[in-house]
Order: sequence, then C-alpha cells, then structure tokens
Amino acid sequence: MPQRGNRRELLAEAAIEVLAREGGRGLTHRAIDREAEVPEGTTKNYYPTRSALFLAVARYIAAEHTAALRELRSQIPVGLSGEDITALYAAMLRRMGTSARSRFLALFELHLEAVRNPGVRDALGDITQANVDTAVELHAAVGRRMSRRGAGLLDAGMLGVALSMLSLPDDLVEELGFDDADGLARALLSLGSVRDEAAVGVLRGWAG
Repeated sequence: MPQRGNRRELLAEAAIEVLAREGGRGLTHRAIDREAEVPEGTTKNYYPTRSALFLAVARYIAAEHTAALRELRSQIPVGLSGEDITALYAAMLRRMGTSARSRFLALFELHLEAVRNPGVRDALGDITQANVDTAVELHAAVGRRMSRRGAGLLDAGMLGVALSMLSLPDDLVEELGFDDADGLARALLSLGSVRDEAAVGVLRGWAG
C-alpha cells in the first residue's frame, strides 16, 4: 500500500481492495476509511459522492495501466519474437488470477458502473486504447500486422477469459482449459490476428 503522504493514492488502493472484496455495493466512504486505516470522514472529504469514488478509482487504474504500457512500448527489445509475445500475454493471464487479482475484480465492477457513468466509461476506454496500441506495436515489431479491430478483439477476449477464470467453478475452469494460460494466449492471439472479414464471420456465426 502507498505511503501515507500520498492520501489520494492511499484511498484509491484501499478502494480497489474494497471493490474486489465487497463489489460495487460495498464501495462506501466508511469502508474505504476502514481499509485505508484513516479517520472516518477522510474519503468523503476527497470524494463527496459514490459516483466520484467510482470515477477516482477508474482514473487511478487507467493512469497506472496506461503508464505501464507506454513504458513497455518504449522498451520493445530488438529481436522480439512471436513466442515472446505469446509468453507476455500468458503471463498477463496468470497475473489476472494471482498477483493482480484484486485489480481485475475491481475492473469488472468498474465495467458494470461504466454502463451508467460516462466518466468511468471514458477511463476504461483509455485502458482499452492502450491495450490496442500495445498489441498493434508488438506485432509490428515482429513483422506481423494486427489491425486495431483485431487488437480490440484480443483485448475483449483477454477480459472475458479473465472473468471466466475468476468467476467459474474450478472444475469447469479446468475442463474448459481456462487454467492453461499458454494455450489461451496462443488461441486469443490467433483470433486477434485473423483478417477483419474472417473475424466478423466468426462473430456472426457465434451470434447465430
């Protein structure tokens, strides 16, 4: 957790933990005060409404995520391979269920809030834009073309798989292979790399 000198960051980190543990309904000023171990009323002084709370958390996660991906894109190594990209996305899938579990649970709650909160929607849009930019640039670095539509499909697939990994019974996760991060990464990257026309055809087939 952040040092107490940065009160807004401290409250944002506490709010992420509350969202992950209690869900959107549990995101209250008092719950965040307790999680952050600050005097009662502190969170309300910074964020007077629940809508402001959701927006603050969304912007905090978006800023953190986009900064990390911006740094990743600036440091793409010479000699990067397709297998390296697959390993990167597999590692991300593993983090979704382990070290980054709270953040992704909070992110899913934010997606629900975004249906009704335009500010949260904009922050989540920044995350998706960064994910799309990164996928396109990584593939370009290994001489492969990935369209922005394909990168968006990859991003949606990663999010959907993460949701399934975190919410389905363990035996079903195992049966469906959702515990195979390497295999999932290869499958999702393949789906994101198909031609736009083919991707649309696949989606139409699923829709019936």
